[in-house]
Amino acid sequence: MGGFFGAVAHQDVTLDIFFGVDYHSHLGTRRGGMLIHDEQDGFQRQIHSIENTPFRTKFEKDLTEFHGQSGIGCISDTDPQPLLVRSHLGLYAITTVGIINNAEELIQNYFDHHGNQFMAMSSGKVNSTELAAALINQKDNLVDGILHAQEMIQGSLTLLILTEKGEIIAARDRVGRLPVLIGQKEGAHCVSFESFAYHKLGYTDAYELGPQEIVRITADGFETLSPAGKEMKICAFLWTYYGYPNSNYQGINVEVMRYRNGEIMARDEISRGALPKVDYVAGVPDSGLPHAIGFANRSGKPFARPFVKYTPTWPRSFMPANQEVRNQVAKMKQIPVPELIEGKKLLFVDDSIVRGTQLRETVEFLYESGAEEVHMRSACPPIMYSCKYLNFSRGNSDMDLLARRTVQELEGDEGQQHLEEYADGTSERGQCMLKTICEKFGFTSLGYQSLDGLLEAIGLDRDKVCTYCWNGKE
Repeated sequence: MGGFFGAVAHQDVTLDIFFGVDYHSHLGTRRGGMLIHDEQDGFQRQIHSIENTPFRTKFEKDLTEFHGQSGIGCISDTDPQPLLVRSHLGLYAITTVGIINNAEELIQNYFDHHGNQFMAMSSGKVNSTELAAALINQKDNLVDGILHAQEMIQGSLTLLILTEKGEIIAARDRVGRLPVLIGQKEGAHCVSFESFAYHKLGYTDAYELGPQEIVRITADGFETLSPAGKEMKICAFLWTYYGYPNSNYQGINVEVMRYRNGEIMARDEISRGALPKVDYVAGVPDSGLPHAIGFANRSGKPFARPFVKYTPTWPRSFMPANQEVRNQVAKMKQIPVPELIEGKKLLFVDDSIVRGTQLRETVEFLYESGAEEVHMRSACPPIMYSCKYLNFSRGNSDMDLLARRTVQELEGDEGQQHLEEYADGTSERGQCMLKTICEKFGFTSLGYQSLDGLLEAIGLDRDKVCTYCWNGKE
């Protein structure tokens, strides 16, 4: 994933950028970047690896060097950014969030018609933000360039541009897969992926961009440069998993949605007579906890925390990059509360089940700690397709996904023709998949939230929510 933050003010914005970007650290683990513009001294920029050290620690020593009245910064799970670009459109800084699936095709087309080089990274690949800038520069102004880039890119493109004038241009993806929000306070305006990031800095909500909308932001206000489109496909995982609890997207709070989602799961299990007799309902830390609270509240089963994560030294579960080390770190982080596990029947709710890499270790850990039964629930449907719009749930193939892999094991290629049926836990094929995963991982029972239940919990028109990873529909 990734996230960004920008601000323009009549006073220095360095600390606002520093803290605003830091509050997006839950969205990425690879690199962080800050770029500040001063009217007299121009652009100042720094990019650091944050794979082993948090953003805040890496950038604290740079704060004395930064000064200016406007700036942008980012947490990136992909390439180094923000970038400084010089072209016929002037000198500007750019940071992006999204993914370009047809990058090689776009690069070759650029070679054939526009230029003859890109700066290659050590892998030989072209920085996706540099490629986005090259597409923008093919037009006569930034607005037309952004619209052109979004049209050409297969995937998604949400971005911030900081101009030599110290103005920020913000553009939301063509179908609004990610949010872009504007905050305001006296003498300043900001733009952010997460709303709580600017609330903590004294800004109040001012505006949320519509899909494909492009807005210019200055210290004194903001104006729409290109209007919003009608089609929206915002990512549902904002609410179920990677959005921060305090944030609101399209007016819907993340934490409140997760409570409602858990309640709907329990309601539907009760109506089917499928709710097991358990001693406690628990959440898999951290994003599974609110879903579990909602489940416990509706089911009448007590909520508990049979194990907690030790996070002071490893604060993010998807660190480090090496899978073997990551699995060991995940195991070391799980600290049991024996009094809540020994001889107990436990029902756990997780935000999602993607690859199932750590599930077996978690279940073994619980049984080793004395659990009598371990029931597992996923707060979203089985993930059947790797996301092709954002850097989420991506792998070398769809067979990296637990549900798809299980279908292949059960029925081979024929099973791939019945994915919708397998995703329905009440169908014969769906029941077979659940039973197989239970046997493989040692669950006493397994259940997934239905797509209808998830969309009910979000509360938006279902046509405005992207559900591709569950049903493969564009």
